[in-house]
Amino acid sequence: MRSSPHKLLYILLALSSVTHAVQPNEGERLFALKVLSTFESKCFSCHNAANNSDLKGNFDMSSKAGLLKGGESGEASLVPTQPENSPLLNAILWDGLEMPPKENDRLSPQQIRDIREWITLGAPWPDDNVIASLRKEHWGDQITSEGVLVANSGGLSDEWTYRRYKPEDIWAFMQLPPARDFDKHTHPVDHFISARLSDAGFSYAPVAKPELLLRRAYFDLTGLPPTPQQADAFLSQWKKDSVSAWELLIDKLLASPRYGERWAQHWLDVVRYADTGGYSNDYERSNAWRYRDYVIRSFNDDKPYNEFIIEQIAGDELADQSVAMRCHSDKEVSDARHKGQYNPQEAEWIVATGYLRSGPFDNAMVKIPAARQIFIDDVINSVGQTFLSTTLRCVKCHDHKFDPIPTRDYYRFYATFAATQLAERAAPILEAENQTDFETNKLHVQTMLAFATGRKLALETNREDAARKWFTERGLEYKDANQRRSLPDEFKPGRHYGLNTTEQGQLKVYTQDEWIWNRRLERFKPMAQSVYNAADSQIKYLNTRSLRIIKAINTKAPTDTTILEGGALEAKGSSVQPGILSATGLPTSGDPVDPNLLPASINGRRLALAKWIASDDNPLTTRSIVNRIWQYHFGKGIAANSMNFGTTGAKPTHPELLDWLAAHFVENGWRIKRLHKLIMTSHTYMQSTTRRDLAVLEEIDPENTLLGRFTPRRLSAEEIRDAMLFATGELNLAIGGLPVNPEINMEVALQPRMIQFSIAPAYQPSPLPAQRNRRSIYAYKVRGQPDPFLEIFNQPNPNESCEVRDQMSVTPQAFTLLNSDVTNSRSIAMAKRLEKDSSVLTTNIQRAFSLILGRPPSASELRRMRQYVSEMTTYHEEHPTTPREFPTSITRSLVEELSGDVFEYIEILPVYENYQADPHANNASPSTRALADLCLLLFNTNEFCFVY
Repeated sequence: MRSSPHKLLYILLALSSVTHAVQPNEGERLFALKVLSTFESKCFSCHNAANNSDLKGNFDMSSKAGLLKGGESGEASLVPTQPENSPLLNAILWDGLEMPPKENDRLSPQQIRDIREWITLGAPWPDDNVIASLRKEHWGDQITSEGVLVANSGGLSDEWTYRRYKPEDIWAFMQLPPARDFDKHTHPVDHFISARLSDAGFSYAPVAKPELLLRRAYFDLTGLPPTPQQADAFLSQWKKDSVSAWELLIDKLLASPRYGERWAQHWLDVVRYADTGGYSNDYERSNAWRYRDYVIRSFNDDKPYNEFIIEQIAGDELADQSVAMRCHSDKEVSDARHKGQYNPQEAEWIVATGYLRSGPFDNAMVKIPAARQIFIDDVINSVGQTFLSTTLRCVKCHDHKFDPIPTRDYYRFYATFAATQLAERAAPILEAENQTDFETNKLHVQTMLAFATGRKLALETNREDAARKWFTERGLEYKDANQRRSLPDEFKPGRHYGLNTTEQGQLKVYTQDEWIWNRRLERFKPMAQSVYNAADSQIKYLNTRSLRIIKAINTKAPTDTTILEGGALEAKGSSVQPGILSATGLPTSGDPVDPNLLPASINGRRLALAKWIASDDNPLTTRSIVNRIWQYHFGKGIAANSMNFGTTGAKPTHPELLDWLAAHFVENGWRIKRLHKLIMTSHTYMQSTTRRDLAVLEEIDPENTLLGRFTPRRLSAEEIRDAMLFATGELNLAIGGLPVNPEINMEVALQPRMIQFSIAPAYQPSPLPAQRNRRSIYAYKVRGQPDPFLEIFNQPNPNESCEVRDQMSVTPQAFTLLNSDVTNSRSIAMAKRLEKDSSVLTTNIQRAFSLILGRPPSASELRRMRQYVSEMTTYHEEHPTTPREFPTSITRSLVEELSGDVFEYIEILPVYENYQADPHANNASPSTRALADLCLLLFNTNEFCFVY
């Protein structure tokens, strides 16, 4: 049967339509795959009438008709096939108009070429169905000229899910190749570094002088200089066998307890450790010191880094699992947890979770749901930066703009921590934990508490006496303050009846002080800043003043987590389950349907996440820690942004070396001390800071990315203070224990520091020099009151994770080193130490150089220093000192909240009643002060303040 001509026409038209849909022209393909995406990301936020009530320039780019219509000028922005006559192209070229207007938002050359080509091809704008079919067809290609697809849990749009990445941008997500073997004559680090140097036409700088290497190694591994005796022993051995001497030195320093103190400081910078909570209240975290000491012990014990990760993220789950295994009933388990009946290993795990409490947090003036979100968001970001070198904060609101991390992954992390509740948990004090000075510290706290309680009770007594009289005058039965809260106003006196505005203000202050000092008493109790698992529905209130683990926990209570659109609690989207970062391609042992999911039960989520982070196959984790260790040895990581391995972070300068180190690190048991030795035995590390062709090298490689020399570094704030104390012989090398309070500027110590409703208690130094002169890592760290000496030398703010210490030199540093009480007290102490050993000036000068700079003075330096001390002795004989006084109380002024009246109150400073002050000029002879001026001069030299 033959078809009619009309029917054949319809068939041909239909086939033509199908062919057009399946095989669109090149212009439509270019628009769908590239041009439209550029418009969406760069233009539509201002020029899309459909979702923008404030249409910029009255110019709608969301359709071809809008482009042809143009904006306020009435001129078409687009002339199909004629890009040179299209104002749109001129605008994106910044020729006349400048669009987008911000420099950082300018289109890339490739995006501009795509738009030019699209206009040349007639500027086709296919319908949505054609665009969708083109994009789906394109998504099937794993690798294209635009980049590679990265499998993930799915973004908020298909366009994001199937976005492509340049392989060099997602280097950190790539699996590590196995570490290749090297023969015994080839140092692995030098193999990679020397290859890059050779390609650039350079070789290594010579090995540094042994004196400089010695000081470099001591400060890098211990944060302290060598003693003259240690230097002599090393140099003697170096002359016999430099290789053996160097390796033995590294082994000795790694075995020193000083090592853990030095490298724990690096870790505490990252996790934002402090002894207070920050924000408007800055309440004390009385047991935070136990986490600090856990970190020090972990480094000293060379704890495998994968174990270190798991303990900090999920130590409480490890401990509770262990307790459950040795108990015979649920009641026994509950009682053991509530009473803190843990063995030493379990207690250590509880203490380790202080990591999750290390960031700033205060729920004041915030509702419970918002406070919970703030805490969980903070933990997620910290975990990402600390362990994965990945920024997750921005993914809370949208799929990552640059990296293969969808919002869904963020809320999978959120679900993992959704049942994590804050608590000060009972945990026995460990034998390894230093309890020295518990009693003297406790006595001071009790004195302050008794004063506050006494003043408070006296005011309350006056108030209650007046209240009794009020009830009697009206023939009513007396009700105390608690009883009368529920009475109608006409049947009770006013809240502060009988107290004037000054007394009302004082009552608030002393009530607050009583709570503060009661809280500080917890320093001496077997408790730890920690967490536990429970659904939010089981928590009736969230109060940083009193957080405790609840006795009975229903671990089956539901916790429902949803994607919060735009990060808003009110905009709940689809539900999510606990999970990992899907772009790593690493499965977990969780859901068999979705291998990126973690256990759904309340208990075990964090432990599963921690094990995934600590997996041998997790490339983010291993690259992160190896890069960080490298950074602390060389001043800059192989990848310069140690907290951002994403597209916006700096790319590795030696990616093959980073990968080899990471793989080697895992293959050798995640041992950090082994990694130190590997790095420090390389010629790369042992290089001099100078070389004959230094000017040529610096012109080609000003940032020293080729590592053709060793970069000098200034000592950190803590190293400067500790090295001074070490030189003067004052440094107390006791390990761990309660935080100590060094002397700080009196005006800073006593200045009013506002907290909510009151003024924080004044800073009081520890009463004895042996207590104050501990290493700086043990100094009491208050978020709202940094130590002025350490702050000026760039000690990081503990409210933010520190990627790398700022070594910027500023003028106030010079003034501080020359004029501060810290350096002048150390100089007096140094002079007294010298005079105690010898009364001969020449001997004292030589000894000062040896102890402070690690070398003898030259003949010229000796002659000039003798003359200088003689001149300064004469000066000090003509200028006597004035006595130094310490107050035992201080009068504060505040504005009473309700009345607005100013009132005063007394704060006692009992530490100064029997205070043994730091050495000071007022109790030193003119000759001692002159010798101290010499010591001060040496403390101000670059030779003291820098490692070369």
